[in-house]
Amino acid sequence: MLRQTLQQKQQLKLTPQQMLVQKLLQLPVASMEQRIKEEIENNPALEEAPENEWDAKDEQDTLGDDGDIPSNTSDDDDASDFMEESDEYVPAYKLSVNNSSPDEERTEMPLIATTTFHDSLTLQLGMRDLNERQYMLADYIIGNIDDDGYLRRDLYSIANDITFLQNILTDEKELISLLEIIQELDPPGVGARDLRECLLIQLKRKPHKTVTTDIAIDIVDKAFGEFSKKNYEKIKEIIHIDDEQLKAAIAEIVKLNPKPGETFSEGGAENQVIPDFVVNNWEGEPEVTLNNRNSNKLRLSSVYDELTSRATKKDKLQKEAATFARQRIETARGFIDALKQREDTMLRVMQAILKHEHDYFAEGDEAKLKPMLLKDIAKATKLDISTISRVVNSKYVQTDFGTFLLKNIFSEAFQKESGEEVSVREVKNLLRELISAEDKKHPVNDESLVEILEEKGYKVARRTVAKYREQLGIPVARMRKEI
Repeated sequence: MLRQTLQQKQQLKLTPQQMLVQKLLQLPVASMEQRIKEEIENNPALEEAPENEWDAKDEQDTLGDDGDIPSNTSDDDDASDFMEESDEYVPAYKLSVNNSSPDEERTEMPLIATTTFHDSLTLQLGMRDLNERQYMLADYIIGNIDDDGYLRRDLYSIANDITFLQNILTDEKELISLLEIIQELDPPGVGARDLRECLLIQLKRKPHKTVTTDIAIDIVDKAFGEFSKKNYEKIKEIIHIDDEQLKAAIAEIVKLNPKPGETFSEGGAENQVIPDFVVNNWEGEPEVTLNNRNSNKLRLSSVYDELTSRATKKDKLQKEAATFARQRIETARGFIDALKQREDTMLRVMQAILKHEHDYFAEGDEAKLKPMLLKDIAKATKLDISTISRVVNSKYVQTDFGTFLLKNIFSEAFQKESGEEVSVREVKNLLRELISAEDKKHPVNDESLVEILEEKGYKVARRTVAKYREQLGIPVARMRKEI
């Protein structure tokens, strides 16, 4: 039986243009530059304009006041010549322009070719006196070493893999002898199966061993469990040493690298922070600008403008080319529009943050930070919380007092006993200061921290103190104990 009904429901539908803007918003400046380059490569109707041709007026002219497609008079390509080319072949020079001068400053980030961690181990292995079978087995073991430098798979499983996959019969005894060779490679500690073995390898490979080094080896070898629990009295009983010897040995152990693989840099460029916002203080008044020093300035290609204007209804080839050009131009215009919208939204959000945290950005004093949530900025900008989240996430801000993640200044409100609302960040900073000033021989536990904070007007539960301490990366009192 058919029945007609009238039903109301809410739906949220985003246009392709809105989806593009949302995707661009969440990209930091380095990823944004790469995204622009990809768009230029994929869309021949989009090209990079020389910096000397881009100013405030040109920015308005890019899309045109009347909606017309702007022409580029600096391009000498003839559209009629373009039309005469075969459909299957278009010269590369017709799809790109180079308006740069040899003297122009290059602002691109150079890419550095480096050797990977595993490649380095393989190269070092090649310098050892090994036969073909030994080299192949050792190289297979290296392939199982993780990025930290540890071999976390047991040799029995590796031997089975080699037997079934490589059709080479081997056993743990043969692999152990090869693993010992791998453990002689650099960086020291590589190829260890656990932290204890990693520390032992590094201590035994020290070029100048002392009595303290021998004591450190005994501690790691014979009392590692007590060392990890910081049970110093038990260690002294096991190794038969006094406080001074124990203190010197522990000082030598803590200098070792628990993750030897991380010392091998696979590209320093990844660690470089490029700020998305720059906040400058002008006589105590902070002002924000977008960091677009390396951004590409885009414009529409005049070649494609010519194709749309010279097409005739009678010429089928010209008509098809004009249709293609029109589609590429619309896509290019949409991308330029999305970039402009992204910049406007980011500035709008950052200006609202700057207004909310004016005192902090003016003086750089974390005590001046006010409680701030995403919904506060969303209310101030009249934007959705998801949009604020996209702008804030993975974005860095450069100030006179340092460069930091923008999301780090967001924090919930904490009410003191006096009724004053402060940022949770202020409580965390106070907690860090209290722990830094403690007597390391008798570290302050969480219950004592609760009492100290309460004396200062901050009523915090013990579980909250534990949570803040963990967020700060500070271990429990027992693990902070020193001799």
